[in-house]
Amino acid sequence: MTGIGRALRAELGKQRRTFVWGLVALGPFGVVALQAANYAVRYDYLMNYYADDLWGGLVDNVKWLAVPALMAGLAIVASMLAGYEHATNAWKQTLALPVSKFAVYAAKTAALTMQLLVSCTLLAVGTVILGWALGHPLPDAPLADILAMSYLPLIAALPFVALQTWLSTVLHNQAIPLTVGILGTVLALYSFGFADWVPYKWPYVGEGQWPVPRTLAAGAAAGLALFALGAAHFGRRDVR
Repeated sequence: MTGIGRALRAELGKQRRTFVWGLVALGPFGVVALQAANYAVRYDYLMNYYADDLWGGLVDNVKWLAVPALMAGLAIVASMLAGYEHATNAWKQTLALPVSKFAVYAAKTAALTMQLLVSCTLLAVGTVILGWALGHPLPDAPLADILAMSYLPLIAALPFVALQTWLSTVLHNQAIPLTVGILGTVLALYSFGFADWVPYKWPYVGEGQWPVPRTLAAGAAAGLALFALGAAHFGRRDVR
């Protein structure tokens, strides 16, 4: 664990020279801003439509934008995390640290996951602020639902966190992982017609026939399996 911690500190230090943290904040800000515009344009209609559950309506509307934003955002951030080494041919320098290849790969994955958690937290805070700004009674805010809407899709999307980390790390041409991420975002948008076992449907937790715990367990298990495969592949590669 010490090696992973050392590699993670080095990884976070490199990110100070990039726009990664700005992008982490931009995703949830964009989702909340788009919903603010939605309510501004259709305020009377939405307030009447969700009159029996104002907060529930807001959470549902935010959720439909949050999932594709998560899918696109994790692909872009994963690419940016690996882009520094690819752009500067610095992989040998990175691997010159007194840590294993596994620690370096795990640090990339951990940094991406941490940043997505920050993004999820900002989404939850932004949703509460938007609801308050719309005049929804703040004491009635369903915090459990807001937290579930913000964090559970990330657990279900862990296979894509692992996939995009692997693709971005092993491929010099970042157009490929970004294309995979964009296609994944589109598939997620149209995933309601898919069977529940299709991973692109999982981030919309609770929208299929599978119970929530089963969806989260599938996401965590598949994410761990893909991480292990990616780490093993990265460990065997000759890095140039």
